[in-house]
Amino acid sequence: METKKKLPVVQPRDCFAGYDAGSLMAETARLRKLVTKRGTLEILIPLCCSTEPVRYKQFRDSIKGVSSRTIASRLKELEKGGVLQRQAYNEIPPRVEYRLTPKGQELVESVVGLLQWMVRWSGSPPPSSAPSGKR
Repeated sequence: METKKKLPVVQPRDCFAGYDAGSLMAETARLRKLVTKRGTLEILIPLCCSTEPVRYKQFRDSIKGVSSRTIASRLKELEKGGVLQRQAYNEIPPRVEYRLTPKGQELVESVVGLLQWMVRWSGSPPPSSAPSGKR
């Protein structure tokens, strides 16, 4: 008589203890909707690399292949979601600056952790900062 093998049960980490899997899946969908939209990560990364606020023009100049309209839309969504803080100054020409909120900083730290995981397990060697000797 053949015995069926049971799959091992993965124990949730303590931080997820007591959560319903269905609820976590709903949160996953919300996160995916926010983070995977075109231009979102391209907006978050410059903000995490600086302690200074970033102006709209800096986003527009540094994000290639994403329209100004899309950038403006993502900035509004991230502000509405509590990820960014927007500061407008009553000047001519108008000046608007963006900073990460504490919520946004946590999000960026999580994304950086995910990127580090990806690099670690991709099987590709890390980029070398040493000169290659070729000219």
